[in-house]
Amino acid sequence: MTYNKTAAYDLSLFDTSEKIEKKQDKKPKNKSKVVHMPEEAINKIRYRKHNPLKVFFGTLGVCAATAVIAAIIVGQVQLTELNQKIITAENTLSNEKSVYTQTQMAVQSNLSTSGIQQYAEEQLGMTKAENSQKEFIELSQGDKAEVTADSNGDFFSWIAKAVSGLWS
Repeated sequence: MTYNKTAAYDLSLFDTSEKIEKKQDKKPKNKSKVVHMPEEAINKIRYRKHNPLKVFFGTLGVCAATAVIAAIIVGQVQLTELNQKIITAENTLSNEKSVYTQTQMAVQSNLSTSGIQQYAEEQLGMTKAENSQKEFIELSQGDKAEVTADSNGDFFSWIAKAVSGLWS
């Protein structure tokens, strides 16, 4: 069994001598390929009239799209600015909280009983009271509190008292 080595390929397609003869047979020699159009059709294509309604709505659509995009951009810019302000305010708040905590600790350290006692002894020259210096008193009747009221009230306070008396 012999195999044809060119069986998978059609080499006749690549033969140039036959193609040239076939092409020459098909072409008419005197026919021109230039297409002539009337002058009116050429002018109609060149100076095409646009529908004014379509132009108006097209322009209106482009303007609307531009306005929407501009509104989105402005909104994003404002949002970014507000976020930056929030971040700055949060940083300021954390710094102020830190300063507040430091101040509170300083106040607490200055107001401790040992700190007060040391200040009184060193700066003011005070000492602790001894039992001989203490004087005890007794109240025989007990403690009582007295509230004094203004007997001379103006007209408005008299009305206020009268109204409050109705509610109580």
